[in-house]
Amino acid sequence: MSERDVEKDYSVADFAAKLRRLADALESGKPFRIQVAGERFTVPKNARISVEHERGADEEEVEFQLKWALADADQEPEDDDEV
Repeated sequence: MSERDVEKDYSVADFAAKLRRLADALESGKPFRIQVAGERFTVPKNARISVEHERGADEEEVEFQLKWALADADQEPEDDDEV
């Protein structure tokens, strides 16, 4: 599998809807299936969750991250979401 780094902007409504669906999957202990820039993948229910904050001279950034081992992504997903 090749390395990949993709970033996409969303409207507030679209971003909030995606976060709600992700939060529902996390709270119910289910994996989350999503599509980003044409590639579909599964975030497993045991993904590690972190929040990162960066501050530079001219801007600040907050990143919500989910990380997992590729072997864990074989779980059955709840449903799909295209990003």
